[in-house]
Amino acid sequence: MLVLVAPGQGAQTPGFLTPWLELPGAADRLGAWSDAIGLDLAHYGTQADADAIRDTAVAQPLLVAAGILSAAALGDIVPGAVAGHSVGEITAAAYAGVLDDTAALTLVRKRGLAMAEAAAITETGMSALLGGDPEVSVAHLQKLGLTPANMNGAGQIVAAGTMEQLAALNDDKPEGVRKVVPLKVAGAFHTHHMGPAVDKLAEAAKELVSADPKVAYVSNKDGKALTTGAEVLERLVGQVANPVRWDLCMETFKELGVTALIEACPGGTLTGLAKRALPGVKTLALKTPDDLDAARELVAEHA
Repeated sequence: MLVLVAPGQGAQTPGFLTPWLELPGAADRLGAWSDAIGLDLAHYGTQADADAIRDTAVAQPLLVAAGILSAAALGDIVPGAVAGHSVGEITAAAYAGVLDDTAALTLVRKRGLAMAEAAAITETGMSALLGGDPEVSVAHLQKLGLTPANMNGAGQIVAAGTMEQLAALNDDKPEGVRKVVPLKVAGAFHTHHMGPAVDKLAEAAKELVSADPKVAYVSNKDGKALTTGAEVLERLVGQVANPVRWDLCMETFKELGVTALIEACPGGTLTGLAKRALPGVKTLALKTPDDLDAARELVAEHA
């Protein structure tokens, strides 16, 4: 049983889209999406520097576009389930047929702009905690006024809050935590700081036509496999202010009988978590088109 997953914000690196645009039709598709959302995706994916693509309003559509392009290069595959981490849930909605590609890019463009506006109200950020006991770490974060915004499993929690709160965390790590790593994001996503973005996304979602997912769509909110397009859209709206429970998504993958997991471009983060939390499951990250042949072999064996 194959699961196809899409990474979240922070996975982008300068120039990561360059080799993908050499694939037949890729540049044309990216150009059409760029016109539809008013953002030059090719420029940001091939020429822009790290600071430019750290911008929430840029990073989010860029990641969704990369995820759709790279998965499409695998051909017409039918995974057993799909899921995405944070903004990757919009990519997964495209994989599942809940939204067409242009609708997914339109929604993520509005999501990125709304979250960037919300992030500008207060200077906030996110940091990953490596190691430690989750219960001990969560209690410590709450003591510091931080939110455990991503429960990623495999010993990783992401804290979110103001820069002052994150600085306090740096000086006062929870017991057992080896390292605190600041993330390449520009706000405290999946916390109450994103509340202003929820209303704007709700309005944007009303303009979209959704279909029921063609495969199991595993939600970040609680790891539940959703069966209706309406429920997927509702959760895509609320998730910007809700914690990401990737740990529960991986538990659902286990229950579904996952045997292989492919992470779309720019892959690496979610396959790393799967290697630790899903022993025995074959994993592959689509980093460049050079990974496509190996990915197609996995698809042939497990999809």
